[in-house]
Amino acid sequence: MRKVRHTGIVVGAFALMLVAAACGGSDGNGGDGGDGGNAPDLVGSLSISGSSTVEPITSLVAENFQSSNPGVDIVVNGPGTSDGFALFCNGETDINDASRQIKGEEITLCQEAGIDYIELAVARDALTLVGNPDNPIDCLSLGDLYALFGPESQGFESWSDANALAREVGGNGGFPDSPLTIVAPGEESGTYGSFIDLATKSIAEERGQDPDDVLRPDYQISADDNVIIDNAEGTLGGIGFVGFSYAQNAGGAVKEFQVDNGAGCVAPGMDTVNDGTYPLGRTLFIYVSTEKLAGNDALKAFVDFYLSDEGIAAVTDVQYIALPASDLEASRAVWGSGSAT
Repeated sequence: MRKVRHTGIVVGAFALMLVAAACGGSDGNGGDGGDGGNAPDLVGSLSISGSSTVEPITSLVAENFQSSNPGVDIVVNGPGTSDGFALFCNGETDINDASRQIKGEEITLCQEAGIDYIELAVARDALTLVGNPDNPIDCLSLGDLYALFGPESQGFESWSDANALAREVGGNGGFPDSPLTIVAPGEESGTYGSFIDLATKSIAEERGQDPDDVLRPDYQISADDNVIIDNAEGTLGGIGFVGFSYAQNAGGAVKEFQVDNGAGCVAPGMDTVNDGTYPLGRTLFIYVSTEKLAGNDALKAFVDFYLSDEGIAAVTDVQYIALPASDLEASRAVWGSGSAT
C-alpha cells in the first residue's frame, strides 16, 4: 500500500508554468463556490507554517492554486501547531495551519506583537489511534487510553501492565502480555494537545494529576507523523495517534483502533465525526494574518481559492473529512467579511 509522505514543500513557479497555460479564467470569488484566485499575472510569495496534520491539505491547495497562478511562490512547512503560532504571532508567516484553536497565551503573544488574524475552519479530522495489524485489541475506551498514555502509566513496558489501572478508571483492560511501544507527537503538536483534551484530561483531573503533565513522560516523541505510522506498522506492540489522513494513506499497513464512546465501539470516519459519535473528532483551521493580507494580493487570492469548491476539494483528496456545508458557508462568510476590512 502506498504511503503519502507529507513534508514541507516549496511550490515553485517554473514547474507549473506549462500547466497554467492550459487553465481558464475565474471570477476570483472563493465565497461563491467558484474556482477562485485564478490570475495568471498575479505575482508574490506566501509563507505558510504550522500543523503537520493540516499541511497535506494546504500543500495540495498550494499546488492547485499554482497551476493557475505560476507567478506566486508558496512555501508550506509543518513543524507543529504551537511552533507555527510562535512564528505567526512574530509576523514571520502569512498563514498558520492549526489542528486546534489558538490558545490564550498565543492570543496574547499575537496581541503584543500587533498581529490580528482571521480564523477559518477548513476541515474535520478523526484523531486516529494506530497500531500493528496483528494486535488482538480492536477497541479502546477512554479509560484504556488513560491507562496506556496517561501520567500514571509511566514505566509500563507491557500492554498487560496497564490492565489494573484501566479497570480502576473504568476501562476495559484485557490487554495482552506484549511489549508496549508508544510513539506519538510532542508538545509542539496540536495533535498532542487535542489528544489530551479529548482522551485523557478529564480522567487525569479527576484523579488529581497535574493538568500540565497529563501524558506519560517516557513515551517516544516524534514530530513526524510518518514515523508514528512506521512504528505502528512494524512493531507488534506499537501504538500512537495521528490525523485521519495519515492513517488512511497507510491503508492495511496499520490497524485503526475503534474508540468506545460509552455506548459502544465507534470507528473513525466522516459520518461518526460529523454526528459526534466518534469521541476523538476535531476541527482543523487556518489562521490568516490581516497585516500580511493588507500588503499582499496573492494572499487574498490564495485564501479565496482555498475556500472555493475547487480549492476545498483538497480536504477529501488527501483523505480528511469535509466540513458540513453549513460550516463551510460560515467560514466563507467570515472570510468575506474579514478580508474586506
